[in-house]
Amino acid sequence: MGMPAKARVCAYAVLRRVFEQGAYADRAVQAEAKELDARDRALAMRLAYGTVQRKGTLDHLIEHLAERPPGRLDAPLLAALRLGLYELLYLSGAPDRAVVADGVELAKGGARGGHGLVNAVLRRGVREGPALLDGLSDGTPAQAAIKHSHPEWIAQLWWEQLGASDARALMAYDNEPGEVALRVNTLLTDAATLASELPVATHADSGLPEVLVLEGPFDAHDSPAWRAEAFLAQSRAAMHVARALDPQPGERVLDLCAAPGGKSTHLAALMQGEGEVVAVERNPRRAGMLTRTAQRLHAGNVRVEVADAATLRPEGAVFDRVLVDPPCSGLGTLQARADLRWRVTPEHVREMTRSQAAILAAGAAALRPGGVLVYSTCTISPTENERQIAAFLDSHPDFSRDDLAAELPALRMRPPEPSTERGSVSTAGLVLTLPHRDRTAGFCIARLRRS
Repeated sequence: MGMPAKARVCAYAVLRRVFEQGAYADRAVQAEAKELDARDRALAMRLAYGTVQRKGTLDHLIEHLAERPPGRLDAPLLAALRLGLYELLYLSGAPDRAVVADGVELAKGGARGGHGLVNAVLRRGVREGPALLDGLSDGTPAQAAIKHSHPEWIAQLWWEQLGASDARALMAYDNEPGEVALRVNTLLTDAATLASELPVATHADSGLPEVLVLEGPFDAHDSPAWRAEAFLAQSRAAMHVARALDPQPGERVLDLCAAPGGKSTHLAALMQGEGEVVAVERNPRRAGMLTRTAQRLHAGNVRVEVADAATLRPEGAVFDRVLVDPPCSGLGTLQARADLRWRVTPEHVREMTRSQAAILAAGAAALRPGGVLVYSTCTISPTENERQIAAFLDSHPDFSRDDLAAELPALRMRPPEPSTERGSVSTAGLVLTLPHRDRTAGFCIARLRRS
């Protein structure tokens, strides 16, 4: 047998780093794919990210085809099986025999034995796999978790919050390629000018004049427009956050948990470079990234501060507007972050909720009377969103909720399904983008005002 294809070798190495060493998928891909040409790198990324995303479904099928639980298989063999089955069942283009042969060779190189099992299972996957996939149901949260490859607790959460139909559609969409949007750096250019300079077709969003949504592949970091500092890749959902805060030229704005700087520099651009954006980030390395982003985008009115966002500020309530965008479970970004669904747990959500409350309280204390605060998360989780806002308003009677949903009616957060409602709180005025519906990341946005 010859050497396996370079893209499969790379993807196999990524899977082993992710599932055996706890590496982040994007960092593992960067490390393993750096010597590949553009074509092999693109295939390796698709194989690695797709296999990580589909792990839940693949493991269910492996248990059936191998007639033993995946946990009883040696890790190198399991990685070869996951990768081979993913390509056989979810991708087209390569001959089945080549996929099977490379899977066997990868297993030989990674384990002292067991490659015969890999050969048998992958061959059986060629014969039975498509029918097994077609036979998967999503009638219940547990079934949907297997069919759409999500942890069961996430399927159950969304079933209760969104209803069965939207929960199924959201989980299915999480496994598809996502939209790529660019935020035009309006400190230097405008959308029409940038669109005319790009080598790829784009379309606009009527609610976001600074956005261009790409309609084809585009190597952003190798483009003249990138070198001219004319744009930043950013989701449309994230752009709605800065728009909701609506900062005005000359104001003082506080951005808590600000790295890597997409929202801070958007705020600066909306302020036309006038006034001040104090961007707070606790991690020095991430604060450095934030500083470089602000410099690259000519956001000279952004001042980066290395500090804990949950700590009360000594100057008190002096900011006209405050953005609280705290760490969250990220359940609205599972499409873009292949391994996140397997990392986050209900315990993580509970821990983050406490941190979010502390940061929200610190942001509120820094806001002047009459000022505006926006709370946003990139998650679809009532505990971190509507319940967090309700708890804050209960303990801060000098704050009220704006009806942001009246400005963005298509993004209005719906109350939970009546059949699954469990001690629900009001969703009035809140905005929630849903990836399957809005074709962007899942963000919750609330706008509060201090009396």
